[in-house]
Amino acid sequence: MRLPVMPPVKPMLAKSVPEIPGGAMSYEPKWDGFRAIVFRDGEEVEIGSRNERPMTRYFPELVEAVRAELPGRVVLDGEIVVAVGDRLEFEVLQQRIHPAASRINLLARQTPARFVAFDLLALDEEDLTGQPFERRRELLVEALADVRAPIHVTPATRDQALAQQWFSQFEGAGLDGVVAKPLQGTYQPDKRTMFKIKHQRTADCVVAGYRTHKSGPDAIGSLLLGLYDDGGDLVSVGVIGAFPAARRKELFRELQPLVTTFDDHPWAWAEPTGAGGGPAPTEGARTPRNSEGSRWNAGKDLSFTPLRPELVVEVRYEHMEGVRFRHTAQFNRWRPDRDPRSCTYQQLEEVVRFDLDDILAPPR
Repeated sequence: MRLPVMPPVKPMLAKSVPEIPGGAMSYEPKWDGFRAIVFRDGEEVEIGSRNERPMTRYFPELVEAVRAELPGRVVLDGEIVVAVGDRLEFEVLQQRIHPAASRINLLARQTPARFVAFDLLALDEEDLTGQPFERRRELLVEALADVRAPIHVTPATRDQALAQQWFSQFEGAGLDGVVAKPLQGTYQPDKRTMFKIKHQRTADCVVAGYRTHKSGPDAIGSLLLGLYDDGGDLVSVGVIGAFPAARRKELFRELQPLVTTFDDHPWAWAEPTGAGGGPAPTEGARTPRNSEGSRWNAGKDLSFTPLRPELVVEVRYEHMEGVRFRHTAQFNRWRPDRDPRSCTYQQLEEVVRFDLDDILAPPR
């Protein structure tokens, strides 16, 4: 492979801001998938990840589509996503990172991935990273004018009001915000020169357990959160874990009176089995993701200390994926005034669904 921009390349990044900025900007939906840079030189194709590791083997259907749809020599920045029905599903996408080729090929047929391109780094013999984004966008739309699914070009607008509308509407298709890119900005790998605006909401959750911190057994690493469903069962929804070092030790001491056994705990099925230290398998939709082991850290101990479900904490979160928070939630404040049983899914804002295909329609 010999291209004007060669792998590996660290993608350009975005910094979080509370509101959609104005000025000379191009606005795009913020896709919820795996960031990827695609390199094609004839029949040679490489897909690089955000951490510069190749992902080519995990997406054989995209390698085939790149050869069929893209220009012969090109480098693209974009996002790999998987849709189930009319919305993106990140957990389904995560399943593609698997050591067995047979499993990858099966999933490629059952839940094929898509690549959404949003920047052009090189075309033919030209390195475009020094060109302003305004020009790179024009060339991207021109170069990919005739591509077909599963390759797409992200929609973009310079209208701040339309970007605000996208921010509200597109969440219903599984997207998680808006990205703003300075029109005159060059491509700067690993630099936060773009802006991202993500949804922020709050929820009151029950603290049902904790894991200790890597710094020692007397410091809290994360708190396990739950919400009650319509059947009265406490469902695992995620964790919070960003605490100052001193506060981690204080929390550990404060939580000791609530430590209990798994016998009377609502997650009694998660009691460690002794084989690897992790929780036992569970069944159905109430299975917390942490009970399945870590796909990214094989052998990681995901057991926890159970607590009586009496503490309520208000957390900030971006959006839900199924029954859980999509990302790690953030501590907001304790809620001693709330009855834990009142912490149900009914408090969560319901997002209006939006058709993903309408977002991915070819740009006009």
